[in-house]
Formats: sequence, C-alpha cells, structure tokens
Amino acid sequence: MVSSFSLSRQQLAVVERPVEGKVFLEGPAGTGTTTAGVRRLLHLLDAGVPAESILVVVPQRTLGTPYYEALHNPQLPAGGQVTVLTIGGLARRMVDLFWPLIAEKAGFAQPDQRPTFLTLETAQYFMAHLVRPLLDEGYFETVTIDRNRLYSQILDDLNKAAAVGFPYEQIGERLKAAWGGEQSEKRIYDEAQACATGFREYCLAHNLLDFSLQVEVFINHLWHLPLCHDYLVHRYTHLIVDNVEEDTPVAHDLLRDWLRHSRSALLIYDQEAGYRRFLGADPDNAYALRELCHETVSFGDSYVTSPDLEAFGYELARSLNRVVEPISGDVRAALCFEHHRYHPQMLDWVADEISALVHQQGAHPEEIVILAPYMTDALRFALMNRLEHEGVPVRSHRPSRALREEAATQCLLTLAAIAHPHWRICPTKFDVAYALMQAIEGMDLVRAQLLAEIVHRVRDGAPVLSSFDRIDSAMQERLTFLLGERYERLRAWIEEYVAGLETELDHFLGRLFGEVLSQEGYGFHANYDAGQVAANLIESVQKFRWVASGGPLQQDKPLGREYLEMVQDGVVAAQYIRSWRVQREDAILLAPAYTFLMSNRPVDYQFWLNTGGRGWWERLYQPLTHPYVLSRHWPRDKVWTDADEFETRQEAMYRLTQGLTRRCRRRIYLGFSDFGEQGYGQQGPLLQAIQQVLRRLPAAPGAVSRST
Repeated sequence: MVSSFSLSRQQLAVVERPVEGKVFLEGPAGTGTTTAGVRRLLHLLDAGVPAESILVVVPQRTLGTPYYEALHNPQLPAGGQVTVLTIGGLARRMVDLFWPLIAEKAGFAQPDQRPTFLTLETAQYFMAHLVRPLLDEGYFETVTIDRNRLYSQILDDLNKAAAVGFPYEQIGERLKAAWGGEQSEKRIYDEAQACATGFREYCLAHNLLDFSLQVEVFINHLWHLPLCHDYLVHRYTHLIVDNVEEDTPVAHDLLRDWLRHSRSALLIYDQEAGYRRFLGADPDNAYALRELCHETVSFGDSYVTSPDLEAFGYELARSLNRVVEPISGDVRAALCFEHHRYHPQMLDWVADEISALVHQQGAHPEEIVILAPYMTDALRFALMNRLEHEGVPVRSHRPSRALREEAATQCLLTLAAIAHPHWRICPTKFDVAYALMQAIEGMDLVRAQLLAEIVHRVRDGAPVLSSFDRIDSAMQERLTFLLGERYERLRAWIEEYVAGLETELDHFLGRLFGEVLSQEGYGFHANYDAGQVAANLIESVQKFRWVASGGPLQQDKPLGREYLEMVQDGVVAAQYIRSWRVQREDAILLAPAYTFLMSNRPVDYQFWLNTGGRGWWERLYQPLTHPYVLSRHWPRDKVWTDADEFETRQEAMYRLTQGLTRRCRRRIYLGFSDFGEQGYGQQGPLLQAIQQVLRRLPAAPGAVSRST
C-alpha cells in the first residue's frame, strides 16, 4: 500500500478520490499540488490501474523528476510502466511509429525513407548552411546579434508557429503587423520569413524533422488519423498533467480532445506562473481546460513559505500595482540586505553571509541558491572563487549556455584539434595554454602560457606539441618537473593516437576523458562540472554524427572538423537531462532565476544578486521573434507599443519574484550595489519596488538590514 503519511486532508481528498473522474487542481507554488499529483499516481497503481494506461504529461522533462523518482520506488506493484512525457516527446514517438502512414501526406519528398530527427544543435547546423549565403548577400544587415542567436531565433519563430497553431508562412506577416518602429526595418521580418520557409522546404525535401515539424506533423496529421488517435486515447485512459500552465496552446488543444475520452484525469495548474511564455506557454489557455473537469479543487496554504516571506511577496505585489489578498507578517524578518557602492563589495558580502550560514549556523549548502537574471562568466567565476576560498562547495547550472563557452569544452576541442593535424585547425597559443591549464591539475595560467610558447608549433599548416625533455633545464625547473611529467604523459597519449587508427570524434573524446583527463593529476579528476560538460559534449558530437553522416549536406571534410567549426560558430547546447539530475547534492547552486524556477524545488535561503539591475525586468533582446505577438491572444492588426512592453515586463517581474518567494522557506538575501558588474549605476525597477516596500514598513529596531 502507498502510505498517505504527511498528506493534508485536502491532499488526501484529491489523492484518494474514486478512480473515475476528472479534477482540475490549482494553487500557488508550495501548496503541495505536485505532491498530490505524485501521490495520485501511486494511488492509481495501488488501486489496480494498469501502469501502461497512465500517461503523465509535463511541459519540460525536468518537471517530471518527482514522478520519475516516485516510480523508482521498489515497493510499487509489479507490472507495466507508467509513461512520463512532454507533448514534444509524444509527438516524436508517434511520428516515428506511424511514419509510413503520413510521410507523403505531410509533404515529405522521400516518404519511403526513414526520417531524421534533429536536435536544437543539428537544426542550427542545417539552418546555418542555408542562411550563411544569404548573410553574404546582405540579409539582416541592421541586426546586431551573434550568428548563432540569429539561427536560433529563426528556429524559435518556427517553434512558436507550431506551438501556437498558426501556419509558419504567417510569421513575417504577424511580426510586421505589430512593428511600430521605422518602416524600413520591416524587411528583416521578410528576411526571417524567407529563411524559415527555406529551412522548412529543405527539411521536407530531405526527411529532416526539427521540433516544429515534429509537432506540426503530429497535431495536423497524426492526431486526426483514426489509427493513431484511437491508439493513444484507448491506451492512455488515465491522465496526470502537471504544470499545465507552462505548456503550449496546441498541447492544450490536444488535451481538450483527449479529456473527452479519458476515464480519469488530474490537471495541475500553478497560479501566477507561466514562466515559459518566451517558449510559447499560455496560462490563460490552460486555465480554460477547467471547464472540461468534473471538479475544481484549490490549494491555498503553503507548506514552504513562512508568513513573513508571504508578507514580503504581498508587499512586493503592491509595489508592482498588482491586486492580491493582504497577508500579515514581519517583512523585515524575511529579508537580509546591505548597501554597497561597488559590485565586488556586494560579492564579498554574499560570500561572507553564505560562509556564516554554512559554517556557523549549520545550514546545508544544497538549501542555498544564488540567483541572478543572467549568470555571466565573470559573475560565476567571481562567486565560485570566493566560495571555494571560504570552503563552501558550489556548483552552477546554465542550460542555454553555448558549448564553446564552457572551459572544459574549449580544453577538449583544442586537444582534439591538435590530435587531428590533418584537419588543419590550428589553435592559438592562448587556446593551447588555456587547454593545458584546464587539463593538468596544478597548472596555473602563467606556467601554462610559458609551456605553450615553447612546445606549441605549427608545421605545414598543422599543430604540433614538442616534448618536455627538449626544454632547457632552467625552464624545466621553473615549470616544475611534476607538471612537466603530467604534460609529457598527455602529449605522448596524443602522439600515440595520431600514429594509430583515427576514430570518430565522440569516441576520441571519450577515450581522452577516460584514459587521461579523468585520472589523478589531471584537471577533470575531481571536477564534477567538467565531467558533466564532457558527457554533454560527447553526446552532442554523437548526435551530430548520426545526423550529418550520410546526410544531405555532403562535406569534403571530416565530420569532426565540421563539428569543431560549428561549435566555434557558437551553436547553443541542447538541454541535457543529466545536467539537472546528476549533480552534487551538497553544494550551493548558482543559476539564472528562471532556470531555478523550472527546477521547481524549494530551498531555505535565496540570494538575489544585482537587484538594482534591469535584467530582472527587461526581456531578452530578440529582434527576429516576439513571444507575445506570436501568440493566440495578440490581435493580428495591433501594433506593439511601449505601454504593452511596460505592462508585460511588470507582469513578468511580478510572476518571477512571486515564484521565487514561494520557493523560499526562511530568508531572502538582497544583493545590490550602486554600480553594477559593468560599472554602470543601478536603479532598476526591482530595486525601486523593494525600496517602496521598505518605505512602507514601520521603523523597527534590530532589523536584519545593515549598511556599509
């Protein structure tokens, strides 16, 4: 039997209701809605419902973690397997299963050939090959963003068209209709439309399916195919849909139809969420699904947030002109802050406060998170360096970070270029020095640069590393023989590989990591983050090889070299589920605020950095796409104005801060300084809202706030 211990009466009423019936469960984060969903799943299994008839739908794979963990319980009844999927994952499975039935009808030029499913990275690879010639012709001359972001925004337009449910041919028309700036700038939307159309036609001609095409084929063709429709609604008769507010309109349309056929359903809606709007999330459309359920249940009492933090959330909502129910509590007891003039002083304060929490107050590092709207390399390095100096374990997670920006990636690919001299990719001396510093434990940048200056050469257009034994004795002593011996082992391994049989790049990287870099004395030996990056890189190379090998883009150069050039072009890494799961659990987390929200876990302490910065309020600069215009709610003929922009920013910041507050148990630390990371003054909207909160509070002796 599945224990009902620790569940409230309200949760038990949802969990133990009869098997038949449909319930719409709503409540703010922290009120136990997901816990009720997990226990409902276990209750269904315990009641004898076949596991293979249950489908758990989540908008993002990471949000399915509580269900995966519950299903690993060895006490569960033996039998079939519960399916936990996103709508995108379901679409891919169905397209793969029913491909022969719909390939020709969906417009693919080679219906008798198997499809190739593209990842975010490989989709950008093909997009880049199609768009680069157009850039040379003058496309997007007035757009000042990196090429990789340009490719990803065109793909994002296609994804939004598929997720919202309008023809991709309307992308440019919709964006132009909402444009209120210089009329001459409208041409960039025509160019974006031309690129999107060219990419879609190329995919149809070569049986390539990116995310948008997978969803469109599934929704427009397979779901209306009786064989596929009946297969799904008759197999999965029990639905549990969590975080339905984070899913897309076409997912809601599918659920609207599916609910009519299901025996039972539990739809879980987090109030005031919708953090994935930039990916097409539609909370309003999700809430309309309530009409199809037999009963609506609302949870209101938080199991996470203290009354003091709830009072802070209420006061912050007031400052942002949001109408919410009044909550009483001591706001000052929920906050800790200190005024600083310069950004490094604020970082020192953060490190000191965390050190005191861990070493003096006994706080667990995994119960502390450090959040910022954007986690830059400089900010990440500065914080990790300070915390490691304080003896506090720390880890970071930035899922949208480009592969080339990871130090471990640069190290591995630099060594790969040296180990494949026939590729004629010659790293700079700085790249070699940086790679040696990352690869060899104890190698500082000064010694690494000295060593690279001596051993790195280019012969006949190919990179070469010379032996440490050829260096004069005085320089050997300066570099130290210990580091020299480690370098020589690495160089000898590369030399032996060059003399032997060449392998695929992912195989090479796996060998390099396993046989050298993960061994004692080398940089990846006890570096969990580097090991994580290496695993993601190897998976990325492997998927690229599967798609590009024998594909429509026949290259006259090795695939390994093609991959290196793609990474150097800044292709963004896909989301790897292990990055969210396989982490040191006893470490402080550094992450962008939205990334933390989508992990959906509470902590005891939160540190909000750069609260005076505008990043908490401003949207990411996306000149070729628009999450609000490309939605079902935006009128086709309405111009996007500054008033619309202001209101959406206010609403987004309100939802963000409320979501963070509701995922904090004890205290929020506010880090702000007069001058930000770039040296500019900081008086952003979040800081102004917090100042309004503090001005409304009565003066209280012994408050937690301090001033320097």
